[in-house]
Amino acid sequence: SRHGIVLSKNELAKSFGIKTGESILTARQKCPELELVPSHFDKYIKYSRLANEIYFGFTDKVEPFGLDECWLDMTRFKGMYGTDEQVADTIRNTVKKELGLTVSVGASFNKVFAKLGSDITKPDTTTVISSARYKKLIWQLPVSDLLYVGKATTAKLQVYNIKTIGDLAKTDRHFLKCILGKNGVMLWNFANGNDNSPVAEYGQFPPVKSIGNGTTAPRDLVSDDDIKITLLSICESVAARLREHNCRCRTVQLLVKDCEFFTYERQYRLSYPTNTTKEIFNIAFSLYKKHHTSGKPVRGLAVKTSNLSITANDIVQLSIFPEEMQNIK
Repeated sequence: SRHGIVLSKNELAKSFGIKTGESILTARQKCPELELVPSHFDKYIKYSRLANEIYFGFTDKVEPFGLDECWLDMTRFKGMYGTDEQVADTIRNTVKKELGLTVSVGASFNKVFAKLGSDITKPDTTTVISSARYKKLIWQLPVSDLLYVGKATTAKLQVYNIKTIGDLAKTDRHFLKCILGKNGVMLWNFANGNDNSPVAEYGQFPPVKSIGNGTTAPRDLVSDDDIKITLLSICESVAARLREHNCRCRTVQLLVKDCEFFTYERQYRLSYPTNTTKEIFNIAFSLYKKHHTSGKPVRGLAVKTSNLSITANDIVQLSIFPEEMQNIK
């Protein structure tokens, strides 16, 4: 369908330039004879868990990054398994022997470069990026290879002729802050090897800052009823997750993508926090009615809630005044 994306690809598909995360539409444009097979998410979960169990045999500090990647902190066991390359090869060969899976391992002095090392040579390889040689190894790589540099950031950097990781590293960080905000400083530090973030303990998760959901509709949404049905489903999912995390939100954000792929976002701040489907839906639909003035059919919708507050035992101080729907004017 038009809203499907590529979850994974083999080496043959990769040779056509097909990338993980791109739409089925663009993938078929690159390779009209592309064969699609359904995913088996249950098996993905199973083998992800089994791989993590293997990692725990090497260190007690294992931080998942998605389902199929993990950071391992081997500092406490340095020397027990040999050099960085030797321990990486041992882990890689153990996974292959016990699970029949090939993995690529990056070994480095920080998490960002370890992640980069696991990506730049595949499949079934070990890449060591040392503090003494990282400039020679990675500064010539495209800036898009660096963690958290996506399409939009890459395009913005290329306007200023920043095309490689080395270009980024040599750019004045105050200038990067001007064009990218605080993320510009973060990326400058990454490019220069200044990532000191620790590997988190397994099972520890950062506090939730936002909760959202979205969808691309199977067909263009042309009427208010179409919008309401789709938005209600999205808001029900978002509200359920808020309640699951024992959170309420003060800000509701709506994203709309029309049939010509024009996308805009609008948000509204509530005077009191909520986690009910009805209130989130009412705000989202009001935002749509106020701002979707083009009348063009809608291709995709998303709702995100932020400014979250955690309420102990789900108890909230109510107002002495009657609650009223917060109309957007």
